[in-house]
Amino acid sequence: METKYLIVDKNVDSHDAYAQAVDFLNKGEVVAFPTETVYGLGAVATDEVAVQKIFAAKERPSDNPLIVHIAHKEQVRDYVQHIPEVAQKCMDAFWPGPLTLILQEKPNFFAENVTAGLSTVGLRVPDHPVALRLLAAINKPLAAPSANRSGKPSPTKAQHVAEDMTNRISCILDGGATGVGLESTVLDVTVTPPVILRPGGVTKEMLEAVIGSVIQPTDKEQENPNTPKAPGMKYTHYAPEAPVLLIEPETENVQQAIAQLQAAGHRVALLASESFAESEANYFFTYGKDDNVDEMSSALYDALRACDKTDATIILATTTTRVGVGVAIMNRLEKAAGGQWYK
Repeated sequence: METKYLIVDKNVDSHDAYAQAVDFLNKGEVVAFPTETVYGLGAVATDEVAVQKIFAAKERPSDNPLIVHIAHKEQVRDYVQHIPEVAQKCMDAFWPGPLTLILQEKPNFFAENVTAGLSTVGLRVPDHPVALRLLAAINKPLAAPSANRSGKPSPTKAQHVAEDMTNRISCILDGGATGVGLESTVLDVTVTPPVILRPGGVTKEMLEAVIGSVIQPTDKEQENPNTPKAPGMKYTHYAPEAPVLLIEPETENVQQAIAQLQAAGHRVALLASESFAESEANYFFTYGKDDNVDEMSSALYDALRACDKTDATIILATTTTRVGVGVAIMNRLEKAAGGQWYK
């Protein structure tokens, strides 16, 4: 299949590009598009055959539920049985934005492979002009997991999508680099108190300021064998080709680790803040300024993907604080590393 690559931004007349993308979607094809978090791989969420093409493109079994993207919060009533008060407060406070809410779906509305046979569905309104214009133009809900091949870091640029999806999907809408850089927070509001199933840009502290008590399980608690209610709970898709080892951002320890790994014959790629730029690593990719978690979240996946373009045999990634967005960053880093730390 030939993949149509369409650039959409404020400097060009994009009407025809959106029309082509909508036409592809209405014909049951898959279209990649940017959100404020990462690029998504979109198909009409009521079309089971179209949704199956997402899983085929990603090379992932269709037993993991997908997030459904909608154009505005008023549409939620069309898709769910009931909107709890906490859900309404979250929608008012954080939509459009990087927050997915797990709600009880109306029976048999979405394709079964969207919900993975569960009675719940994850909904969100993305905060990105391209995503919102596409959703408004098609006026249908779009299932859209991250637009990467299974096992690869999520894409934050159209170039990343092209690397993974060229000749696998019908269309890529290039709307530039994404902002947040990490997938949305997933909050289950079908239980009391609500539970964070996946940390993201909307933090526990931000949620609690709006709705009160929220449970945030540890990574270990999230790995229970129960059927996942949210994407990112069952398959990791954050890892580059070379193994990743985590290390605390202490200059002397990092320098020692690089030297020891190189002495063992490794070519080392270091992912760290700008202050480590003078390290002796074979390759260096920066997250941004020291302790700037916003820069780190937006740069993380791009840095992990950049490692694949080198001949590094091991990746040393410095960690960050588990506060605010740092919780989401550490969640992704630990998944990328498979929980492995440099010792």
